[in-house]
Amino acid sequence: SNAAVATGIGLGAVAAARAGVQYSERVVHTNTQNSIAQAAGPLEVGAVAPWSITHSFPIEDDEHGRVTVSRLISTGALDCKEIVFSVDQNATRDKPASSAFYIASVCRDGKDWRWASAEPATERWGALQ
Repeated sequence: SNAAVATGIGLGAVAAARAGVQYSERVVHTNTQNSIAQAAGPLEVGAVAPWSITHSFPIEDDEHGRVTVSRLISTGALDCKEIVFSVDQNATRDKPASSAFYIASVCRDGKDWRWASAEPATERWGALQ
């Protein structure tokens, strides 16, 4: 019966839902980035490999593309590489196939390779890397 209480409850529910979606987006982006890093990790400079991700939670479309190592940033105790990767869109009835290209850094973390870039300056990843 109190409008202020009802408004507060409504705003709280909206904030909780938004936080849940943002968390899910961060998980999806992390999984995608780690998939790209794992494909790039074993590559030599100039070699190209495919990458793909199938999301278990369909908050975003499954994606795929190619990745290449453009240069070694460091080797030894801190192995890091600069990579160039594409996000490829298959042709559909309404639009031709296309690719968008991005640059990032990956570093070795034990046996695994992980995304090491701060926020890419692209709209594709959005504010929530």
